[in-house]
Amino acid sequence: AHFSVELFQLEPFVADEYIERLVWRTPGGGSRGGPEAFDPKRLLEEFVNHIQELQIMDERIQRKVEKLEQQCQKEAKEFAKKVQELQKSNQVAFQHFQELDEHISYVATKVCHLGDQLEGVNTPRQRAVEAQKLMKYFNEFLDGELKSDVFTNSEKIKEAADIIQKLHLIAQELPFDRQVHFLRLIQEFTNAQRRGEISRMREVAAVLLHFKGYSHCVDVYIKQCQEGAYLRNDIFEDAAILCQRVNKQVGDIFSNPETVLAKLIQNVFEIKLQSFVKEQLEECRKSDAEQYLKNLYDLYTRTTNLSSKLMEFNLGTDKQTFLSKLIKSIFISYLENYIEVETGYLKSRSAMILQRYYDSKNHQKRSIGTGGIQDLKERIRQRTNLPLGPSIDTHGETFLSQEVVVNLLQETKQAFERCHRLSDPSDLPRNAFRIFTILVEFLCIEHIDYALETGLAGIPSSDSRNANLYFLDVVQQANTIFHLFDKQFNDHLMPLISSSPKLSECLQKKKEIIEQMEMKLDTGIDRTLNCMIGQMKHILAAEQKKTDFKPEDENNVLIHKMIQFVNTLLTFSLACVKVCAYVRKQVEKIKNSMDGKNVDTVLMELGVRFHRLIYEHLQQYSYSCMGGMLAICDVAEYRKCAKDFKIPMVLHLFDTLHALCNLLVVAPDNLKQVCSGEQLANLDKNILHSFVQLRADYRSARLARHFS
Repeated sequence: AHFSVELFQLEPFVADEYIERLVWRTPGGGSRGGPEAFDPKRLLEEFVNHIQELQIMDERIQRKVEKLEQQCQKEAKEFAKKVQELQKSNQVAFQHFQELDEHISYVATKVCHLGDQLEGVNTPRQRAVEAQKLMKYFNEFLDGELKSDVFTNSEKIKEAADIIQKLHLIAQELPFDRQVHFLRLIQEFTNAQRRGEISRMREVAAVLLHFKGYSHCVDVYIKQCQEGAYLRNDIFEDAAILCQRVNKQVGDIFSNPETVLAKLIQNVFEIKLQSFVKEQLEECRKSDAEQYLKNLYDLYTRTTNLSSKLMEFNLGTDKQTFLSKLIKSIFISYLENYIEVETGYLKSRSAMILQRYYDSKNHQKRSIGTGGIQDLKERIRQRTNLPLGPSIDTHGETFLSQEVVVNLLQETKQAFERCHRLSDPSDLPRNAFRIFTILVEFLCIEHIDYALETGLAGIPSSDSRNANLYFLDVVQQANTIFHLFDKQFNDHLMPLISSSPKLSECLQKKKEIIEQMEMKLDTGIDRTLNCMIGQMKHILAAEQKKTDFKPEDENNVLIHKMIQFVNTLLTFSLACVKVCAYVRKQVEKIKNSMDGKNVDTVLMELGVRFHRLIYEHLQQYSYSCMGGMLAICDVAEYRKCAKDFKIPMVLHLFDTLHALCNLLVVAPDNLKQVCSGEQLANLDKNILHSFVQLRADYRSARLARHFS
């Protein structure tokens, strides 16, 4: 047990180290090379004894733990009981505190009430004392003898000044000598104003300055200076001239000229201009939205221009705010719902412009349709390029009108200008965006998108004969309209939204609209190119004969071959002539319908399909020597036609095709040399072989041997 206690006291406890230390302390527990020989029996006996000691120690410790746990539980119960008693004591103390707080509040209320009562009694008494002193001082002034110390003591000059100021205010409240004297002074001022006697007007105004009648004097002056001032047809110009004239003389009459001039301007705005504006707008407010908006824009512009002229005058500290409030007071009832009137008018006007155009064409608009079925058709058309629904004969009509577009853009331009002038700065971006959405609705969707849908429906199937392809005309006009639309976006909308979050919203909407239009244009162009290739197929099928390349009655006489060879070099087949004429016509039409890189992109696509058509067409025939020469001449003419595309890749394709056609006429001994030439060396051998197989003499052992 002694060993066990010592061994357990070492920290931290590690079982392996504990066993090692136990073995080391046991006699005979060391290694065979130690001072004592290793004795396993003795070591086993020591282990058994030590385990028994550990069991006894464990029981002793367990009893000690149980005793401590019981003691802990007992103390916990006592502590919980003590806490409950403290909580009860705390609740009692809190209740006493609330009662004390209520009592203090009650006493404070009583004290405040008593203070109010004392103040109510003391204040009138102080006022009465003050009034008595002022009456005493006033009597001294009336008697002409100043006896009070406050007036005779030079050290009390501030108190004397305060008393004199109060007596001055009291004097103003006293009735004027008699009302008749006041009226005489006003009449004298009026007469002097009519006679233009500035000095007399100044004298009378100076007398009335310290009395309530002074404001009446100013009112008379303002009223009389407006007599005969509005004789022209332009009330705004009359008002500007009136204010300029008054500004020159008001300083010679009144001691506060800026106040008098400001009052005149306020009178002009609130009476003359407000009544004029109301008369001009109320008449057409409900009956004629177009005239109402024009009048509102014109009147507001002229009013703000007048305000700018008046900014030159001295009207006090904040003349900008003063004039802005006057303008707002006139127009607030009209500006509150301005944008509703604007958008309502713009929608009805745009709808009328479009309807008038379609009526002139005797055209009833088809329902394009929206929703699930239409979306499904659109996705199928984009992926398969198939015409969905019956083809519509548009008789060459694009249903796009530059005149209509100009009218819509002009109406929108005027709306943007009115929006800029009449909208509150905080509402300007939002109002401009609403106008922009109307433009998108009627120009882009109701007009351009409808024309594209109609144009797509008018494209015939690729196997139609003698089909008239008008979609390129739609493309040409749509490109022109896009440029006009983009110009108005940059010139008139961008300045209104450039510094607001609406900018990104407008740019995103514009991007979506253009992408939608471009997708339909791409679809229409692709289907139009298919129709062009289909027309070429019909020409080739109708005009190209098998005997063109392998005459059935070919004469084997050498001289006849030579004559035929010379003629072949100078001519090409009728099918080639007609195809090339058709292609040149379509190339010219594409160049006229598009601009920029779009021309090259479309011409490249047409050139690649044109090459594929001719390549596959040539693969259908068998060629004699003379027929091969004719094929070379045809391809040479096709290559000449391809030069009009001005697309290097297309020309390279036809150069290679021309080189392939040489395999139809070259002597068998030279086939390998020709195939290893610059233009054919990089081609797949299967392509070369497919052309050699078209030769009429391909199955001859000699030719097969040379090409193998």
